[in-house]
Amino acid sequence: MAVRQHRFEILARALVPNLYRYAYWLCRDRTLADDLVQETLLRAWRSLESLRDEAAARQWLTTILRNEFMREMAKRKDTVDIHELPIADTHASVGGTDTDVHDVRRAMGKLAAEYREPLVLQALMGCTTQEIAELLDLTQAAVLTRLFRARNQLRGILAGSGAQFGEEIA
Repeated sequence: MAVRQHRFEILARALVPNLYRYAYWLCRDRTLADDLVQETLLRAWRSLESLRDEAAARQWLTTILRNEFMREMAKRKDTVDIHELPIADTHASVGGTDTDVHDVRRAMGKLAAEYREPLVLQALMGCTTQEIAELLDLTQAAVLTRLFRARNQLRGILAGSGAQFGEEIA
């Protein structure tokens, strides 16, 4: 039991900050993000034996977290599509208080979810394009396309070109 607990603590300590950032980007609510991470860790603890390769722990935990978020949204009567969620707390201390960080965070919030989610997974979670493709059930080429478009849209938003909420940048 002590070996199992030690193994789990090592995995959790390394990945909890990234899990929290991802949960917050999904739900835009600090309390719900905390709950999602707690439930993710609880489910992970219960099924730790199913993790055969510790190198895959980030993807495994991210998948559990994403599934927990979907379960939570399904439980709510007034279910809202994650693509429609507003940005509730633009001053979340996920990356600091620097003006540039705040501007990028706000610009990322303006992206359509189909572009925002892969970008968050790559930029904040450090996922590879292959991992993102598996998590989002997309091809790797589709992930690369979405990342390319997301970065272009971010550049446009940050440059003040007027592109908002997933509009294509010419």
